[in-house]
This record gives sequence, structure tokens and C-alpha cells, in this order.
Amino acid sequence: MTRITPGNLLVLHTVRTLGHATAARLAERTGLPQPETVAHLLDAQARGWVTHSSFAGESGWSLTEAGSRHGEQLLAAELDTAGARTTVEEVYRDFLPANDQVAAACTAWQLTELAIGEQRVTLTATITALTQPARTLAQTETRLTAKLARFAGYHHRFTTALHRANTDPTWITGIDRDSCHRVWFELHEDLIATLGLTR
Repeated sequence: MTRITPGNLLVLHTVRTLGHATAARLAERTGLPQPETVAHLLDAQARGWVTHSSFAGESGWSLTEAGSRHGEQLLAAELDTAGARTTVEEVYRDFLPANDQVAAACTAWQLTELAIGEQRVTLTATITALTQPARTLAQTETRLTAKLARFAGYHHRFTTALHRANTDPTWITGIDRDSCHRVWFELHEDLIATLGLTR
């Protein structure tokens, strides 16, 4: 049976995977009501696990080093309680080749957009290169959510971005939206945090 992550851990972990985000964005990603999300954030802030900052008119929450360590301890305990460690380790090993494909496709597209280097890739070729990782992601998510429900949603978000990229290329690597690159980066961070690894 799949395990439902407690709200306090879910919010703390999502702060890590998003890097820096508003309470509204965190509530959207966790699926928790915003008042509950804010309550968890304030509690974590009081414990020194998250911090709130503003820069250039933008404000949001981010994880402290203490919060990162505490989160990894909670994730490790959850992994073992759910009996999911072997599954997530196997998924991560299988994920790495697809991760290389996505990284290569996104980097090639970014270089093309910036007109750096001699080789150029087309939007069609980039979308084609990301199609197989999208299929792999569907299987990956199925295996993960059988143990931990919080891994749900990555495939839908990635394929939605890939579809939108057909008419708006910023959905490939845009940092201001749920682009293919951003969704994949978050999944990678989710996996390594869960396993207590580093990039």
C-alpha cells in the first residue's frame, strides 16, 4: 500500500525540490490548503529549517542547511517505514540514463537559443529527443507511487510542458514556468533527497 507523507514533511521537502517558492506555489505543489501550508512553514521557520527572503520584488521560502539535514533524516525514516528503499534505489539507477538524455536535449536547445557553438538543433528534434524520457517517466512514476504517493504528478507535468512546447518553445527550458527542464530537475532533486545522495 502506498504511503501518504505527513503534511509537515511534505511542505519541508517541497521547499527543497522547488528551491525557492511562495507559500501559494508550495500549496499548489503539495496539494495542501494554503493556510495549512503556511502553518507548517512558520513552524519550520521557528525551528530554523526554512527562511523567508525577498529580492528584487520577489519573495519566497527556502531551506536552510539544518532544514536540509532534518528533511533527509525524515525522508530516510519514511523510506524505511514504507519499505520503499530498494524500489527507489532501483528506480534511481534506471532513471540516470533518461536523465542524461534530458540534460543533453535541454542543453543543446539552450545553446541553440543563445546561438552558441556551431551545431543547432530544431524544436522538432528537441521534442522528439524528450519523448522517450517522457515514456520512461510514466513507468518511473508508477513504480514510485506504488510505495510513496508524493511522487505523483511528475509525468503529467512533464508531458503537459512537452505538448505546450510545440507552440511555445519556452516550455522546454523556461525557468518561470513548469517547463520540461524544471519538472525533470525537481524529480531529480526529489530522488536524491529521498536517498540522501548529492548530485
